[in-house]
Amino acid sequence: MTAPATDAVILVGGKGTRLRPLTLSAPKPMLPTAGLPFLEHLLARIRAAGIEHVVLGTSFKAEVFEEHFGDGSSRGLDLEYVFEDEPLGTGGGIRNVLPRLRADNVMVFNGDVLGGTDLRAVLDTHHTSEADVTLHLVRVGDPRAFGCVPTDEDGRVTAFLEKTQDPPTDQINAGCYVFRRSVIEQIPEGRPVSVEREVFPALLAEGKRVYGHVDAAYWRDMGTPEDFVKGSADLVRGIAPSPALDGARGESLVHPGAGVAPGALLIGGTVVGRGAEVGAGARLDGAVVFDGAVVDAGAVVERSILGFGARIGPRALVRDAVIGDGANVGARCELLRGARVWPGVTLPDGGVRFSTDV
Repeated sequence: MTAPATDAVILVGGKGTRLRPLTLSAPKPMLPTAGLPFLEHLLARIRAAGIEHVVLGTSFKAEVFEEHFGDGSSRGLDLEYVFEDEPLGTGGGIRNVLPRLRADNVMVFNGDVLGGTDLRAVLDTHHTSEADVTLHLVRVGDPRAFGCVPTDEDGRVTAFLEKTQDPPTDQINAGCYVFRRSVIEQIPEGRPVSVEREVFPALLAEGKRVYGHVDAAYWRDMGTPEDFVKGSADLVRGIAPSPALDGARGESLVHPGAGVAPGALLIGGTVVGRGAEVGAGARLDGAVVFDGAVVDAGAVVERSILGFGARIGPRALVRDAVIGDGANVGARCELLRGARVWPGVTLPDGGVRFSTDV
């Protein structure tokens, strides 16, 4: 039998505070990830699963999404946009898009999760179990940092547990759900609602059919600089799948319009954006270099993000850091361990050091 028609909803209203200063100029789902706005990867996966109607729940810098994606027709999609005047949480954000939904089944995505699960398989679980709601659950090595979701032998969800030091299961909520439309209609309107803390526990208490689709597919929340760098590198190296990327995977991805001097070393899933320049003898390991950024000769950039038009001076060292748009890091500077340079700031040559020699 053919699966019932399904709409997709992507929640992209967050401010991305953990990725500042990069998100001062662009919402998190629009930051370049393996050379494309992050949302391109998710939209390509949705399209590959046979879903065409997608509603974006927007808030922070909402206009950026529509300016970039338009009506979606160039990607084989029918895109609509719904704005949140005030933050409504996950449940409230889903309820807010209800007037635009057309199908009886709705697949909901958090707009900052990089995933590799088979979306068709999640939909199959939803239909075969005749669920009211199906949650994608992913198995992780250390579930203590996440809410855990145990299931019985039939796959039915038995509880929603907050973060705990002694989790009873390694299954966590992966931020992807399939709802019956009738369930969304029951979510309170016009106020903040959390699906994790309010909607799902209430459904269990009412005896509704809440099921889990459990797998060990690739999954990463891209909310922190460390995870953002790892996720982008995993896409470049083929560890994380994306239908939006063509060609062979490898140690680096360089835009055709970028310039890389002889003797520069690009490894670890490094990305070099449009118009960016990398000087002779520079070493980039797991670097995410946005469009127009410059890395001068002999500089080292490791596991760091360089914003649009940023510049790293000769023989500077940038490791585990975030450099804002248009910032200028002088020669021989050392930025380590979570350093963040705000947009437009200039650090003089040798002006910031972690070692005693200059």
